[in-house]
Amino acid sequence: MLLLSSALLMLSSLVGQKLLQHGRDPARGIPDPYKMKPAAVDFRILALATQVTESSDQDVPVLLLKLKEILNSTSLGSKESQKIKQDLYYYNLVQYCMLVLKQDYSRLPGGWATAAQLSEILSQCCVGLEVKEDPEEFYNKLLPSAVDNLLFLGRRLQARFIRAIKDEEKSEFLRCFRTVTDAICWLFGGHIQLTESVLQSNHFLQLLITDDVETATAMMSVLQNILRANSSVLLHVDEENLHSVLDELVYKLSSTTNPVTGNAATKVLLAVAESHPQLVELLSTRYRGLRTLLSKQWAGKGFDRNLNQLSDLLYSESCRKGEMQRLHQAACLIQAVWRGFQTRKRLKTLPKAVTALQRSFRAKRKQELQHLKRLKEDETLRQQLQLQRQRAMRLFHERQLTLLEIVHAGQVDRYIQEMEGKAALTIQRHWRGYRARRKVHQQRQSLKQHKAAVIIQRAAHKFLGKCQRKRKALSPWKEPKELTSAQKLALQQKVDDYIRLHPASQMSEGMSKELHLQGQEKLAQYLLRSSLDRRAEQRREALLAQVNTDVELLMSAPSLMEATEKDLDVFMSRSVPVACKARQSHNTILKYTRWPWWKKLGDEFMDDDMIPDDVLNTEFGTLFIGGSKSS
Repeated sequence: MLLLSSALLMLSSLVGQKLLQHGRDPARGIPDPYKMKPAAVDFRILALATQVTESSDQDVPVLLLKLKEILNSTSLGSKESQKIKQDLYYYNLVQYCMLVLKQDYSRLPGGWATAAQLSEILSQCCVGLEVKEDPEEFYNKLLPSAVDNLLFLGRRLQARFIRAIKDEEKSEFLRCFRTVTDAICWLFGGHIQLTESVLQSNHFLQLLITDDVETATAMMSVLQNILRANSSVLLHVDEENLHSVLDELVYKLSSTTNPVTGNAATKVLLAVAESHPQLVELLSTRYRGLRTLLSKQWAGKGFDRNLNQLSDLLYSESCRKGEMQRLHQAACLIQAVWRGFQTRKRLKTLPKAVTALQRSFRAKRKQELQHLKRLKEDETLRQQLQLQRQRAMRLFHERQLTLLEIVHAGQVDRYIQEMEGKAALTIQRHWRGYRARRKVHQQRQSLKQHKAAVIIQRAAHKFLGKCQRKRKALSPWKEPKELTSAQKLALQQKVDDYIRLHPASQMSEGMSKELHLQGQEKLAQYLLRSSLDRRAEQRREALLAQVNTDVELLMSAPSLMEATEKDLDVFMSRSVPVACKARQSHNTILKYTRWPWWKKLGDEFMDDDMIPDDVLNTEFGTLFIGGSKSS
């Protein structure tokens, strides 16, 4: 009530301001002709606005009843009626009608009949009203608030109707309640967008959820009018509100035997089903026994036509749903069998998968541990090397300082040169050792590859030889089967026919001898050539075996530090010229290695040969291996 009083007080101040703008003194109620606007305003509206601003809250509802006379003075839909409604909205009289609906009319003059008349006046003022200034406030605020206030007034009248004992009071409250519901229908009939606001309101759902027959029938007629005005409104309503409304309608059909309630609920459900196919699907899915309930409980109650139409709609949808459900169950069965098969198959292979997973996990963990160990060792080695370098640098600097203190000043340069020479020799020695090790490693790899290729070639040659020998081997002689006399006669006849058709050419005795001699000569050449080829093949095999033996000796040869006299005898040549040439080459290499470092400054980075050609005048065109010489 405090909120209502503050709202009415605010409206009074707004009305007073607009009256002053129009040129009327609200204190005296007399218009000033010099301050009036050129637009003509009905004098009754100005007088009523003045009285409303000056009256108390309890007198305002009775004063607003005069609006009915003002609205009825013009024809509906005329320009005068439109002008009157705009003036009423401009002077906030429409807002007054909306706000006073929340008052308690039990102690006001006229009682709840006044509230019912004001609801009718409010709906009549709002329908057909075109607001030019700030239309959003009218459509988005005032109209939804008006609907909410009318539904709230309907709840009050419904509660008092249910609690009333006397028949006169019941009839009066019922008449007022129907007036309010008619006003609501008239309001959303003029403004279709209000149908969604009505269905979304909690007051509407509370009005519908009642056991009273008269008020429930009135609310179901309101719902039916909503569907007539806007058939697609249920698709835009929240799912929870839609389910609540449908649940209440189905509950009324299942819980009561009153034909009036059943007829009204059936009409509403039929309108819902006819509005959209999606709602038919919702009814058949959510309420599976609705069709059976309608046929068993409400058949023969006087509204069989609507009942049959609703049953037909639900039956067509239920049949379609039944077929879809059957197909869905079949698909679910197939999927279940397939999933079972896959699961059993996976369970059979699960131990192997677990073993493989454990093996891979252990291998990965072992690799990670090895990697961490390697990193730790590398880090330890790096620290040790860094520590050794630091110690070496410290010792070097200490030695330098000590020598600078000991050595005479005139001998410092000589000493520095000697140290540089020793350092150069050390660097050269390390570099040559690294290059020699790398070269030996590369040669060892190439020798391994050569040995592998030789083994593969030997196996291939053996296989090809076996195949060739098998091919040359003569197949065992099989004695032909003896021919019968008839077969012999037929074969002789064929031979005679062939000889008669293809007579042989005559050859002299001299030509035959000459041809025989040519054949004998070619046979002798072939035999000689085959023997030579066989000897060459044997020689190649012997050389190949010797090469393999030499390669194996070189591969298994010990290092110079581990070599003994027996190892030296193996590589000793039996050829005196070759041994002399090898001794000369060895002496030349030793002489070269004893040269001072400054004579070999340009030879540190040679790729293949360590000894230049002008120093070592030795031809390496021949290769000595294991006591044999091959070019």
